[in-house]
Amino acid sequence: MATKVLVVDDDANIVKLIKLYLEKEDYKVCTASNGKEALDVFKHEKPSIIILDIMMPEMDGNQVCREIRKTSDVPIIMLTAKGETFDKVLSLELGADDYIVKPFEPKELVARIKAILRRSDNKNRMNNGECITYDKLEVNLSNYELKIDGKILEIPPKELELLYFLASNPNRVFTREQLLEEVWGFDYFGDSRTVDVHIKRLREKLEGVDANWQLKTVWGVGYKFEVR
Repeated sequence: MATKVLVVDDDANIVKLIKLYLEKEDYKVCTASNGKEALDVFKHEKPSIIILDIMMPEMDGNQVCREIRKTSDVPIIMLTAKGETFDKVLSLELGADDYIVKPFEPKELVARIKAILRRSDNKNRMNNGECITYDKLEVNLSNYELKIDGKILEIPPKELELLYFLASNPNRVFTREQLLEEVWGFDYFGDSRTVDVHIKRLREKLEGVDANWQLKTVWGVGYKFEVR
């Protein structure tokens, strides 16, 4: 069965261009021209990945991303003319997986789609029973569950994968580029700032839980899961 891609943009020419390139790669493409329509199509078509413009009528792309993240971790690539760092960070904090700025090369977009779908497939094929525990902390990759002091805490999949990777390698320092390669995939095209955003969100969840371990910044290098 062909992989289904939802393309959302109020520019009909951009939708037509993306659709043309994706269909050449044997993807099945469904489309929407505004935010509200995008949510309706998403619910009915259940795409494997979404290409989502930000500046649209009815409901902008960030609002759409926020709504989808309430119920689904389907990969989302933001496609927009807004290229400032603030806009990128905002979209990533809302749960987007990647960000590409207009004007763009269609072949690069197709490459990013393939890379993200590969990572998604790898995640779905992960073996059961992968669990790491420390004092008051349990990171379970088999069911994507985080427990803090015995209580389940909601956490986005990529945050959990990042925490699992760091906790699997205690006291070892990783650069942002290494973390992007290990957690997001070697062919990830996004900004290394993505790592900073996810670390910040993890720290907010883990702050003050236990004095025997912490997510620590090694200035000028990267991050580590420090165990005392």
